[in-house]
Amino acid sequence: MKDEGYQTIVFQDAESFWHNLDTIEPSLVMLDIWLPGIDGLQLLKQLHNRFPALPIIMMSGHAGIDTAVAAIKAGAYDFMEKPLHLEVLLDKVKSALEHKPAGSGAALPSDTRLEVASADLLMPPGMVELVDSPVPQRTLRENVVLNGVGLLSGRKTGIILSPLGIDEGIVFQTLDGQIIPGHITSVGNFSQTVSSKTFSANSTTLDNGRQQVRTVEHLMAVLAMYGITNVLIKVDDEVPNIDGSAKDFCDLMEQAGIEEQPASTKVAVIRRKLGVGNEEKDEKHLYAEPFDGFEITMRVDYSPPIGEQILTFNPGTQSFAKEIAPARSFNTFENIEMAQRLGKVGGGYLHSHIIMHEGKVINTELRYPDEFVRHKILDMIGDLYLLGYAIRGRITANMTSHGYNQALVERLYRALQSSSG
Repeated sequence: MKDEGYQTIVFQDAESFWHNLDTIEPSLVMLDIWLPGIDGLQLLKQLHNRFPALPIIMMSGHAGIDTAVAAIKAGAYDFMEKPLHLEVLLDKVKSALEHKPAGSGAALPSDTRLEVASADLLMPPGMVELVDSPVPQRTLRENVVLNGVGLLSGRKTGIILSPLGIDEGIVFQTLDGQIIPGHITSVGNFSQTVSSKTFSANSTTLDNGRQQVRTVEHLMAVLAMYGITNVLIKVDDEVPNIDGSAKDFCDLMEQAGIEEQPASTKVAVIRRKLGVGNEEKDEKHLYAEPFDGFEITMRVDYSPPIGEQILTFNPGTQSFAKEIAPARSFNTFENIEMAQRLGKVGGGYLHSHIIMHEGKVINTELRYPDEFVRHKILDMIGDLYLLGYAIRGRITANMTSHGYNQALVERLYRALQSSSG
């Protein structure tokens, strides 16, 4: 386990483990059936009562199917027979950790872990309405190319943006010709009908079941703010991340030029408040409410050097290209180092992030004193455009990242479906 980058603590019996639970907070427990003193099944039941969301994998070289069933019924996440096979074990550990709700603690909203967002997907009619807009559809005047490094893969990659016709939308095309719409229905777990879903906290990935395109959020934000409704994006499996911001994508729009098309757009109008999470200051939450225009208010509050930052952005009165697009991704050195050891991210992380260590930024100068909250607004704008329409409403967010963003967009999409019958 340590070779795979996991921090592990071993206890010889149930009693010593139980007494240490006041000072440690495990993310996962691997528990043998046969133990001296209190056996594994007894400990499992005590653990499940004390920590209902804690994933527990039971193990035994002697138990039969009846014991395995009893363990699952008592709250075990999974059951493994000895001898353990390394690849199977690591797959089960990864799966268990991914399905565990993210803890509170000092984790950053742009970290490399996963988060769970819960929201009722059954939406009554009239929450969100699609109305005609006088704003014309737009595409690019010419093809443009941008090369860079993949944030997650660390490999050289690039994109080619090309004009598309009326009503064709935002379309990603992989090198082998796979088509993936830039839409909420392409988010990997959209087909799940459960209200509680696990999302990647550090980026937005689109998937058609055969291929995927990762880290689309910054490009989507620029397309939203420049009003691009129809464009073809040819890409490998990851949109390049130049410096962790969206500045280069803005330059790309200026280089290509924008062409208005002889067709009007529609706008999603928020009629009644809807959201995700609990509206408490110390809890993640995100909601949309009626507003004459479009506005985002974002709050973050994390350990130094970030602290509490609150910002409201309104593209009608402020410049996206100057105030939001240049804000870069951020993370702690410890998060990045651990993620690299686990193979979750590539070298692109080190060159496209504001990196923090022991309460200080260690690799760059900030572009704004509140660059962190500005970047979270950038991510939010990109994720919101997965709805497929501009939004008329006010968005208020507290300590959220891509998981909550996508959960809100899914609620908006379900509300549009409900209103259209």
